[in-house]
Amino acid sequence: MFPGRSWGWALLWALLGQAVPGGCLPRGGLLFPFGAERGDAELELGDDVSSPPLELSTPLRFYGSSVGSLYVATNGIIAVNEPSKEEEYLGQFPLSFGAIAPFLADLDTTDGRGKVFYREDSSPDVLQLAADHIQRGFPETIFDPSSVVIVTWTFVAPYHVPGEVPTLEGKRNTFQAVLASSDSSSYAVFLYPEDGLQFYSAHSKNAEEKIPATVGFSQAATNYYLWIKPGSYNTIANDEESIRNLHESSNSGRKGIWVFEIGSSSNSIVPAKISYSPEFGDDEQYQEVTSKPAVLHHDSVEISPQQVPYDVPSRRGDQQHITYRIPQSASEDDLQPPHKAITTETPPREPFFNQQPELSTGKTPPQFQVQQFPQQYSQVIDVEDEDIEETGIVFRYHTDVQQTCANNRHQCSVHAVCRDYPNGYCCSCIAGYKGNGRQCVAEGSPQRVNGKVKGKIFVGSNPVPVVFENTDLHSYVVMNHGRAYTAISTIPEVLGYSLLPLASVGGIIGWMFAVEQQGYRNGFSITGGEFTRQAEVTFLGSNEKLVIKQKFSGIDEHGHLTISTEMEGKVPEIPFGASVHIEPYNELYHSSSSVITSSSTREYTVTEPERDGIAPSYTVAYQWRQTISFDECIHDDSHHAISATQQLSVDSVFVLYNRDEQILRYAMSNSIGPVSDGSADISRNPCYTGTHGCDTNAVCRPGTGNQFSCECSVGFRGDGRVCYDVDECSEQPTVCGSNAVCNNQPGTFRCECVDGYRFSDDGRTCVAVEHVINHCAMGTHNCDIPQRAQCVDVDGSSYICTCLDGFSGDGRSCVDVDECRQNRCHPDAFCYNIPGSFSCQCKAGYRGDGFQCVLGELEKTKCQREQEQALASRGSSYSQRPVPVGQFVPQCDEHGNYQPTQCHSSTGYCWCVDRNGNEIDGTRTGPGIRPPCLSTAAPPVVIGPSVRPDSIPLPPGTHLLFAQSGKIEHVPLVENSMKKTDAKALLHVPDSVVIGVAYDCMDKMVYWTEISGPSISRASLHGGEPTTIIKTDLGSPEGIAIDHLGRNVFWTDSHLDRIEVARLDGSQRRVLFNTGLVNPRAIVADSVRGNLYWTDWNRDAPKIETSYMDGTNRRILVKDDLGLPNGLTFDTYSSMLCWVDAGTKRVECMNPSQLGRRKILEGVQYPFSITSYGKNLYYTDWRRDAVIAVDRTISKENDNFQPHKRARLYGITTAFAQCPQGHNYCTVNNGGCTHLCLATPGGRSCRCPDNTVGVDCIERN
Repeated sequence: MFPGRSWGWALLWALLGQAVPGGCLPRGGLLFPFGAERGDAELELGDDVSSPPLELSTPLRFYGSSVGSLYVATNGIIAVNEPSKEEEYLGQFPLSFGAIAPFLADLDTTDGRGKVFYREDSSPDVLQLAADHIQRGFPETIFDPSSVVIVTWTFVAPYHVPGEVPTLEGKRNTFQAVLASSDSSSYAVFLYPEDGLQFYSAHSKNAEEKIPATVGFSQAATNYYLWIKPGSYNTIANDEESIRNLHESSNSGRKGIWVFEIGSSSNSIVPAKISYSPEFGDDEQYQEVTSKPAVLHHDSVEISPQQVPYDVPSRRGDQQHITYRIPQSASEDDLQPPHKAITTETPPREPFFNQQPELSTGKTPPQFQVQQFPQQYSQVIDVEDEDIEETGIVFRYHTDVQQTCANNRHQCSVHAVCRDYPNGYCCSCIAGYKGNGRQCVAEGSPQRVNGKVKGKIFVGSNPVPVVFENTDLHSYVVMNHGRAYTAISTIPEVLGYSLLPLASVGGIIGWMFAVEQQGYRNGFSITGGEFTRQAEVTFLGSNEKLVIKQKFSGIDEHGHLTISTEMEGKVPEIPFGASVHIEPYNELYHSSSSVITSSSTREYTVTEPERDGIAPSYTVAYQWRQTISFDECIHDDSHHAISATQQLSVDSVFVLYNRDEQILRYAMSNSIGPVSDGSADISRNPCYTGTHGCDTNAVCRPGTGNQFSCECSVGFRGDGRVCYDVDECSEQPTVCGSNAVCNNQPGTFRCECVDGYRFSDDGRTCVAVEHVINHCAMGTHNCDIPQRAQCVDVDGSSYICTCLDGFSGDGRSCVDVDECRQNRCHPDAFCYNIPGSFSCQCKAGYRGDGFQCVLGELEKTKCQREQEQALASRGSSYSQRPVPVGQFVPQCDEHGNYQPTQCHSSTGYCWCVDRNGNEIDGTRTGPGIRPPCLSTAAPPVVIGPSVRPDSIPLPPGTHLLFAQSGKIEHVPLVENSMKKTDAKALLHVPDSVVIGVAYDCMDKMVYWTEISGPSISRASLHGGEPTTIIKTDLGSPEGIAIDHLGRNVFWTDSHLDRIEVARLDGSQRRVLFNTGLVNPRAIVADSVRGNLYWTDWNRDAPKIETSYMDGTNRRILVKDDLGLPNGLTFDTYSSMLCWVDAGTKRVECMNPSQLGRRKILEGVQYPFSITSYGKNLYYTDWRRDAVIAVDRTISKENDNFQPHKRARLYGITTAFAQCPQGHNYCTVNNGGCTHLCLATPGGRSCRCPDNTVGVDCIERN
């Protein structure tokens, strides 16, 4: 990296910003001319301002559409439709109204803090300047613009949150966007002058934290009758590191200038690819270098077209999204002497599908024929090998070293041989195996294909598409019959019957393993099962079209082929219960270099269900076109001997939809051979017709006439009619070598290293595993204690120690920094030093936060004013006047907030109140009983440096986790004892009231509810910052439970009186119960049995309830002899449900499947939450401010732990070192559900989230 520029320059330019005329620039004359003297309009000053529509003389081409007017906005965007209010789009991307974003952030020009200029210009000098920039980025493009739109943001400021310390005070940004258009195309040029970007994130009114700016392009969404289709979008940069490097990097050869072709494609933006070289920083050097001829020397370095630093497109729902990675600048120390030459050469086109890094196999890259990027140009740089340094750009070496089998044997299958050729090498399968050499399978052996299917399909005239994802595809192929059986599961009935004609979805698998006539090759022999296929189906009667995209990824570690399928388009509707018949058909496959194409027109017949004894039928014609792209070895000429045109013959086609199982089935027999002239088949040999009778694990060898022989496949023995598996492990006991075991499998065997060993790089030899010791996790480091220092693991077995903020030292010994000596507080404030931090408090007679103090007393809170009014007397102190009988006086805490529990001094009644002092329904108790009220007012944050919010990694073992207001602490458990000396804070959540705590033993994550926000969050016990998963539509979330097997989270909300469920990331929310609840609090999940349990401390009718996880079978479990049931725990190992009651002062347990309760302990003080581990129960107590341990086997308290800081303790849970054994029906593949899988005893229910749009979710039991 270049060292950061001095902030002195940045501040100087910011201070001069008000005096600099519009045309002055931060250092360097990078920008197009602008300002009032150039005829620019000036955007009105303000925080959220957009211009009137700028009508264009030449329409802008944007994502393949024509745009006639633009809107310029303060927040660093040019909108193609009138933008919405900034509160609706800040912090989001893409933007529904469509926009070009050179720097999207919450910007503010109020009070003259910067200006925004804009104009459309067609003057010759500006048009030529724009053409020059575009020519640099796209050297082979001839572009003659007829108009240019120039928008310049000069010295604009970030939005400042009122009342907060202005961390970005004085920081200003200057940048420019230029949109050049001709009649047929448009380009965007983003310009970032040196020192032009002084801040990279900005506060937003939509979020508490700073949000990084976004650079990119967003197509407008399309509004349909019942849904909204999001537009495509392309993100150039959206993190601070990338934004910071915009002025240092480039994609057009000159730093700070970024060029994009924005008009030709409906779903993508095309970037320039001329990388900036630090040695050639000005225009003259640039012109000199790019004018040199394209010469490629030995020992040169070429930027691979597949390694240019941007990602190929990926699909997100309906959107196509491309992310470009900004190359990182090299440090000045890393710069090498100037390169010998920089030239350009044309790379192959870039495919739609993700490419793997290019293998040095001497094979040509796949040539995809659809959705390609326009040709771009890579850069060739000559350097000496020893001069290569890391510069953020990936290089591929061209040397005179011949690629041979000697250094590439691993690229071939273990069942293949490698052969050297004059210009490279190729792989070929050995006798008895079929394939392309990289992938080989035994001849005649049955094959399995597994994969996933997703789609978005309109059926008939229905305006709402059927959307499905993550649907399973399984196929079984009998090779010596060429018969492929394919099943696609979980296809909804509304779509299933209409997909029956699409047998070719599975037919591609039939082509792969078709029976080969002599001299012809099936798909697997040609591609090795590694290819992409795009097919277009056109239904000729209605002209409806469907596009099918499939990617085959070769053989996985289980010996199965893998496939992914995507379908999108429209199909004719076929009535429910109808059947479809497809006659045998032929299809011609035409081969050229790395590409196979085919097309055919055929028919299918639909027979509808009988009506009045008649079954109507009709025939539909449809046309198939497909392109198959693959990677072939160009050095072996033998494949050219195969006919360029082959005929695939398909018969015995069977299609079926099972509405009960929602499974779509296809089956067909396939053979590949010569083109038929329409007469009888030229060969009726049983091997080709499938009438041979050979074993399914045998290959049929054709002879003369109708003669044939059966030969068992490799790994089998027999006469060919009957074949049995060879046990290689028994016959060759030493086949796997030492330190390995042999596992026999049908037709083959597998070697596996024993525990403590792994395969070496050769993939065959087992070598000892080098045990890596994580000293930080094991606690075997010598860093200072976690309250003062942090241990950071480095490269496995080493670590470094660093002092935390507020401490100084070498990490092994850290001492507190006395910030009070640094005069950090206001002169009229007292400074109090505390370990790792400090606090400031204004002196008497002053008010403020301690950093700023002004004369005057603090304003009284609502509670203090009401208390004063209730106690005030006529002209005398209220303290000397007795309180009238019957008068209520509110109780306030030391900070002036309402105490969560309010009691009437005369009647003795108590109740809970919210933060505004309003009584919460259902909480009023009789005299002498105090309800378990929760404070919604967060404790005041200590003034000074904030405590790090990330969690501290926990050492191995089992721990108790419990909440104490604004933090979560942990106590290690050793056997059944608390190791109190090692208790520490796990996570600080300042300005929050944490109530419920739960633990996911699978991902080692702690989850918690917080009621001051309110919100639900989680953090990893391996360390790291917490994330909020739910923060909307919450009242007072309290209890929380995790189904670690079904991957769901459940919680209670005592304000909204409901119980909800969601996925662990907070998505797919669904309300389970919103009736019959008054004060729901604790909730626990029995993951193995599929049950939920929860408490409701309703004062009129307290109860403990249960249901299945899907909300069915709800019933009251306990309702008698309860007072204030607060805490609840379920012990998976003993199947015991235990609870604590602050009203009866008891700890009790029961087996939910049996009647009867057992009192474990009586006379407890004020228990709140409970958990279990081993023979012990652990509960938190509000009166004792402690964690209490109870031995449930002898009904006796045996230990307690009181944290150093006395404060009310809330939720508690057990973080198990290992998950309890067991599974439920949602454990594997989400139970086959499209969305929520909710376990029940002996089954599961598939449920949809609330507010599901469309019909893409399927509910079933």
